[in-house]
Amino acid sequence: MEDVVRAHPGMAFEVMDVEDASDVTASAARIIKDHQGLNVLMNNAGIMVAEDLTSDAFSLDVAEDTIATNLLGPIRLTAALLPHLRNQPSATVINVSSGLAFVPLAVTPTYSATKAAIHSYTQSLRFQLRNTSVEVLELAPPAVATDLMPGHAANPNSMPLDAYVSESMTILAAGPASGEIAVDRVKFLRNAEATGQHGKVFDLLNQPH
Repeated sequence: MEDVVRAHPGMAFEVMDVEDASDVTASAARIIKDHQGLNVLMNNAGIMVAEDLTSDAFSLDVAEDTIATNLLGPIRLTAALLPHLRNQPSATVINVSSGLAFVPLAVTPTYSATKAAIHSYTQSLRFQLRNTSVEVLELAPPAVATDLMPGHAANPNSMPLDAYVSESMTILAAGPASGEIAVDRVKFLRNAEATGQHGKVFDLLNQPH
């Protein structure tokens, strides 16, 4: 972050622990104090870890950390910044969900569940803020070639990052009427339930490799 900020004058960064409610509150207060014109929040922090629910030694540590980061983190930070955002002439909250919000990857059950929860939370947030200056968007990526999970970056089925960014920005610039930024690559997951293909897509996604 320090390197990025040095390379781009005008940028700044703040480090916070999204799993720590008090740190989120304190960090949000500092951000508002230092950046009065802040009008965009993008909730992007997330962890994705495989879990073996059949193991006799199964621990809840991964599940609890995933929920704290992927679900409670965005809820807490949104709550902390929303009074400020509502006072802006125009503001936007972008929550990052996943194609797995709609069809779960069974090997990452808690990750998939948190993204389904983020999708639902975003719908409710959008409805409650419908008569305010705050726009609420959902960014639902497919598998993208990043290091979110081991093997993703090199997986030929992962969408190249530059292509994902380009298509997403095109959708964002056009102003997605549905409030969802969903590239073509993710629509087989996003629309599986509506098209009656949920079971088929679930089986395809979770077939043994």
